[in-house]
Amino acid sequence: MNAPAPTALIAEDEPLLAAALQAELARAWPELKVVASVGDGLSAVKQAMALAPDVLFFDIRMPGLSGLEAAAELADQWPPADAPDRAFPALVFVTAYDEYAVQAFEAQAVDYLLKPVQAARLQKTVEKLRKASAKRSVSAIETEAAMEPMLERLRGLLAAEGGGAAPRLSVIAASLPGALGASIRMVPVDEVLYFEAADKYLRVLTAGAEYLIRTPLKELIAQLDPQVFWQIHRGTVVRASLIDTVTRDEAGKLSLSLRGRPERLAVSRLYAHLFRAM
Repeated sequence: MNAPAPTALIAEDEPLLAAALQAELARAWPELKVVASVGDGLSAVKQAMALAPDVLFFDIRMPGLSGLEAAAELADQWPPADAPDRAFPALVFVTAYDEYAVQAFEAQAVDYLLKPVQAARLQKTVEKLRKASAKRSVSAIETEAAMEPMLERLRGLLAAEGGGAAPRLSVIAASLPGALGASIRMVPVDEVLYFEAADKYLRVLTAGAEYLIRTPLKELIAQLDPQVFWQIHRGTVVRASLIDTVTRDEAGKLSLSLRGRPERLAVSRLYAHLFRAM
């Protein structure tokens, strides 16, 4: 019985570049079937979950979610696989030339293509993907442990994308939810229990109040002490010393509670390593 043809998804917000990549792939890997081509990170996650392709070509800069953020979101949503055809897809990032991005990819041993895609470079990538596909086809089960090297590489890339350490914050200029811009409260960082992304704003939760700021979480994280604040989800950072309980549900998903707060906060697969002892 012949093995099914390998499949791929392209996520690229510039239609001409997406079409060019698909044309080059047709020449370099004729048996590869491109099952979808989308133009934003959210659609990339949705289509990848629905179609379970073998390979993902993710542009780094896309509307909605960046290629890295989309890959992290997809890794969190991907179900624990019990068959080879549900193994997590091979990832290839596509980027305009950026010295720092390229250094990060190479440091994390992640395959990447530079725009405009060159045939010779793509051929090398295809050869790597063919070998990876052959290994996947003889693998009996894709376990959480098997995904960990990929998750580790994603964590490294996301950290590099954040730009590294920045001057530490001691206070945050924030607004009350009902009085945006009307008045500013200088909130000491020492009072903050956790930060949570919400639409265009970032929620700042203390023991007795909630504030809003416009600073993106990615930018804020670089100004927080990583020993004090732990990122547990793409949109959530918590004060580690206040973590009370961490629970795993029947589906294997983690969530935690903080002392002094009633809500439970989801822990993504990307950051589950923080609680590996469980």
